[in-house]
Amino acid sequence: MVGSGLSNQVGAAIGSLAFPVLGPLGVVAVRQYVAALVLFAVGRPGLRDLTWAQWRPVLGLAVVFGTMNLSLYTAIDRIGLGLAVTLEFLGPLTIALTAARRRVDALCAVIAAAGVVTLMRPRPSTDYAGMGLGLLAACCWASYILLNRSVGRRVPGAQGSAAAAGISALTFLPIGVVLVLRQPPGAAAVGYAVAAGVLSSAVPYLADLFTLRRVPAQAFGLFMSVNPLLAALVGWIGLGQDLGPTEWASIGAIVAANTLSMLVRRD
Repeated sequence: MVGSGLSNQVGAAIGSLAFPVLGPLGVVAVRQYVAALVLFAVGRPGLRDLTWAQWRPVLGLAVVFGTMNLSLYTAIDRIGLGLAVTLEFLGPLTIALTAARRRVDALCAVIAAAGVVTLMRPRPSTDYAGMGLGLLAACCWASYILLNRSVGRRVPGAQGSAAAAGISALTFLPIGVVLVLRQPPGAAAVGYAVAAGVLSSAVPYLADLFTLRRVPAQAFGLFMSVNPLLAALVGWIGLGQDLGPTEWASIGAIVAANTLSMLVRRD
């Protein structure tokens, strides 16, 4: 679980190094290609055998998959890795809290909301567009969770996720062609983007697949709450994206909200 979380955040940090050449759009396009190759190899979807009832959630998942990554990487470019991932994490946290009816979940929601309000407080340097993109990524992640459940019920194995990744990659293919023709990127930029795809898509997917065979789902969900903290640390150490005490406190509040909710649920 530690390896999966670190790989995901380090991949995003490495991908951001290609932003000056490829931009977030180009990096996401390469990441989608890598994700499609990995998921197709693992899922081996029988596309001709899928019915329209199966295709509907798969197509929705493809749209959400691409939008989620593009909004997240654009947010990383504007507000930094730690804050972008923290805002994105509100997606699964919201799904978890809305499914419960306990007082402690209401408390967790208040704690998380306080952290978000503090992060987005008006300041001369506040990048509201970047914050909004982080919240869009959160909405997409929540939709991704719900659509994945639907796809999992209707399509066997990993075929649905593989088909969605493939369609998403196809939609980004013209973007990659245009970027290459307009300004051929250097080997370093392409290498950074490919590394982001491998570290943020392939490695976490396979690691999580094996982890969930050994670790209870609730314990896995509990560890996921550490991802915003890992992202902040990777951004600070690897990219020099220093955060102030208020930002660290806000990230801590959102992490604590999910941790408290998951711990009580385990008990």
